[in-house]
Amino acid sequence: MQLDYIDSGNEFDFGLTSEYYAKYRDIYPKSMYDKLIMFGIGKSGQKILDLGSGTAVLPVNLSHTGAEFTATDISENQINYGKSLVKAKGIDNITFKVCSAEDTGFDDNSYDVVTAVQCFHYFNAEKAAEEISRILKTDGLFCKIFMDWLPYEDGVIAEMESLVLKYNPKWNGCGFREYKFEFPAWAENRFDIENICSYNTVLEFTKEAWLGRIMSCRGVGASLSNEKAAEFEAEYRRLLEKHEEVLKLKHQIHIEIYKVNK
Repeated sequence: MQLDYIDSGNEFDFGLTSEYYAKYRDIYPKSMYDKLIMFGIGKSGQKILDLGSGTAVLPVNLSHTGAEFTATDISENQINYGKSLVKAKGIDNITFKVCSAEDTGFDDNSYDVVTAVQCFHYFNAEKAAEEISRILKTDGLFCKIFMDWLPYEDGVIAEMESLVLKYNPKWNGCGFREYKFEFPAWAENRFDIENICSYNTVLEFTKEAWLGRIMSCRGVGASLSNEKAAEFEAEYRRLLEKHEEVLKLKHQIHIEIYKVNK
């Protein structure tokens, strides 16, 4: 994938990170899933489509609710790893499809909820919003989520960002500050805002888990050559030696829930 506004147009492919992704990207806290359930995401019998699902992290973590999930992604490798994880866990209410968010191929009015976690910024917002509106049932919900680390509040994160930039100077997935919501243009005349929830939290990672999480990010595993990624990994391992085994890292979680306007 190449997008002009992402890393100055550098190509990236999360399918290259699938092994790391499957092992290390189940990173969202229980508090987030509890809030989704409170907001009506994950009711028994709901049909939920998760766009840009990667290895189906959200469907796996909400599978206990009794909702029926479809996990989609443009990367066949991500979907294959997701299928393997679901099979290993014995989960039977998640199906998979390789497709884009802008052209899913699903029927009109076929889903109660559509979710997009840490991925909407990769979509063509207008086309994806039109597709989401089309496939949602009347009064259906679109849930958009992202979680950012906070480098200006956390020295370990700032150190990591500096190292990624050393290997990938055009990476722009860094320097996050606390997000402030503004109603987006893509939602105009399609959606009404139902709920907004932003909160800061501290996530705990072992050093190995944090390293794996960073290896799976766009600036490293999804875009560097194998040789450069290996060099990065070796150098970051050395940097992490000075830290405690369990890292407590500051993040912000932001949830936006829209009701389709039909």
